[in-house]
Amino acid sequence: MDLGLRDRVYVVTGATRGLGNATARELVADGAKVVVTGRDEKSVADAAASLGPDVVGVAADNADPRTADRLIATAREHFGRFDGVLISVGGPPPGFVADNTDEQWQVAFESVFLGAVRLARTAAAELEPGGVIGFVLSGSVHEPIPGLTISNGLRPGLAGFAKSLADELGPRGVRVVGLLPGRVDTDRVRELDGLSADPEATRAATESRIPLRRYGAPEEFGRAAAFLLSPAASYVTGVMLPVDGGVRQGF
Repeated sequence: MDLGLRDRVYVVTGATRGLGNATARELVADGAKVVVTGRDEKSVADAAASLGPDVVGVAADNADPRTADRLIATAREHFGRFDGVLISVGGPPPGFVADNTDEQWQVAFESVFLGAVRLARTAAAELEPGGVIGFVLSGSVHEPIPGLTISNGLRPGLAGFAKSLADELGPRGVRVVGLLPGRVDTDRVRELDGLSADPEATRAATESRIPLRRYGAPEEFGRAAAFLLSPAASYVTGVMLPVDGGVRQGF
């Protein structure tokens, strides 16, 4: 199926590795042009080079109020248009309620929440009908994940913001979607598994609770994200799509 991505231009944040990188790779494979971001300049340059000539890298921090305008301007300057954004940021530090400090909450809020809101708001003002704003969130939107208290606090609020934005932008023909990754085999998930005394046993126990009985591959998430960002999903908005091997069931 042709997703209609050829020559469309997207910004993908947090794309030096993990889910953002996997999504950028799938977008490019289907003919899109992409601006990828990350906080480390060398990592961004390496990621852009590995993704090919239709990719531009920008070292940027989502928490910086100037980032949103800068990224959209880069898309227009290099590729002549701007069709959508996927907002993906690294996960906040793990910890239980008593573990996380005010400073950790504040830093995570600035990057994970306010940075995402600012980028979505700026994109909304720039997008034309057919444009799309995507959020990489978490299964914690529906159910808290033990040991990820900060994420549990911020992700559901961001999902609520995304749904409100979908209602507001719908009459303009601009879509808003969210993706809720489960256990996808990224560096972040391996780091979280590694916090346990026996990471292999933790992974085996987790896989036993996933209907597909395995962790997802990053490219599986990337393909789902590329579809939702594409014109092929033109009648899909306001949804929070689990990409979790069947863990989240029901309506």
